[in-house]
Amino acid sequence: MKNNSLTSSSRERTTQYVILIFLLLLLNLPSMHAENPTPYSATDSLSTSVPGETKEAHDARMDWWRKAKFGLFVHWGVYSVPAGKYGTNNTYGEWIMNSAKIPVAEYRTYAKSFNPTKFDPAMFVAAAKSAGMKYIVITAKHHDGFAMFDTKASDWSIVKAAPYGKDILRPLAEECRRQGMPLGFYYSQDQDWNNGGSAAKGGHWDKAQDRDMDEYVDQLVIPQVTELLANYGKDTPSILWWDTAISLTQEQAKRIDTVVQSLRPGIIQNNRLCKAKDPSGKPVYPGDTETPEQFIPPQGYPGRDWETCMTMNHHWGFNAWDQDWKSTETLIRNLCDIASKGGNYLLNVGPDANGEIPPESIQRLAEIGNWMKVNSVAIYGCGSTPFNIVQGTFDPVKKDKHGKPVFHPDWNWRATTKPGHVYLMVFAWPKDGLLTIPALTQKISKASLLTDPAAKLDITQDSKGTTISGLPREAPDAVATVIDLTLLLAK
Repeated sequence: MKNNSLTSSSRERTTQYVILIFLLLLLNLPSMHAENPTPYSATDSLSTSVPGETKEAHDARMDWWRKAKFGLFVHWGVYSVPAGKYGTNNTYGEWIMNSAKIPVAEYRTYAKSFNPTKFDPAMFVAAAKSAGMKYIVITAKHHDGFAMFDTKASDWSIVKAAPYGKDILRPLAEECRRQGMPLGFYYSQDQDWNNGGSAAKGGHWDKAQDRDMDEYVDQLVIPQVTELLANYGKDTPSILWWDTAISLTQEQAKRIDTVVQSLRPGIIQNNRLCKAKDPSGKPVYPGDTETPEQFIPPQGYPGRDWETCMTMNHHWGFNAWDQDWKSTETLIRNLCDIASKGGNYLLNVGPDANGEIPPESIQRLAEIGNWMKVNSVAIYGCGSTPFNIVQGTFDPVKKDKHGKPVFHPDWNWRATTKPGHVYLMVFAWPKDGLLTIPALTQKISKASLLTDPAAKLDITQDSKGTTISGLPREAPDAVATVIDLTLLLAK
């Protein structure tokens, strides 16, 4: 098939994009009488994706996301067709093209079998809601370059290259809007194994991938980002989730960011646009959120918003042979751990080539939701633990992929806070009916179980710690029982 992904009319399109951006800039000019509070400086620990943004404006913009705590990640694309199988070999799901070094022309034949007629946007939103999730992020374009939306910048899309022939993002955006669910778009801006000129981890393996990076950015990335920001309503996307910055230069990133700031200056962006750093060593494009992947940082990221993204098995995209699923207990405890450290949890599903989320994922989402129906008050809108402790140990020998000591968390309990409350999420239930935690500076007026608010619990407080007694012999919730400590507020 002829590759028309970078068309000859790019100069005309670029002019159109510049005019569009200029007009949108005029519409978004601030009032001449607006207040001018002090913006963030380069030395502030809390960075932002919006140049010159004040702390007050930043906090207001991030407020809904901070309260949400829990979101659904969706990795879906052509890679769901091979489903982790290339020839007789089991390999990666979403990374199959790279791991198996599949030539561009051969990989594109998978699109001919990509016809997800069972895709139901209402089911996707229902799956997220069943778990108590408050937002969704879906792959608009993953590293294979396949656009899951209607794009004029490339023929390598679900609309033009697949028999399905329809935009996936539009009906999902409409359903999310109808149900009040914020929707974010994941976009692989740097690594793209099909559209020539982009980066590839480990290097290119097909001459069709060789092209100028500037052409790739100007003729594909900028037009597609413009489409994603302009074509799905004023409130969609709510999040831009960049990924795998490898070779994108600061200047190329600036051209992309100029489009974003022109069209959607208030959108939440993560920290993966570009690796460029200023002379002091700080990221030029820090984004709004840190993005630890497949791990939970021992103490979070003090002073930064952050979001751990994790899979339910070992792959992001659908993989037919990977049946090693995390237990619901693990997923719930991860949520508690992340919330206790001030982060968000972005939990992934990988729909199959028919457009259905695997039943194993659906089951786990529903089971998480059952726990959340009783205990979500200890998650939504909560702040991090009031206790200045590390709940785990650092391995004296083993190092992680970043060269840091491997952290082994303990799974006794975690804590979150709200004004007037400390919530203890207890995993290892005390058989003697006594739970001792570090001392709190505020007095506790009462303690109760979220599963049984009428049950009488006793509190003993001193400078050494707090003991909760009168607990039932068996844990009311085998996964995580939440104890609500109501604080005596100062008059």
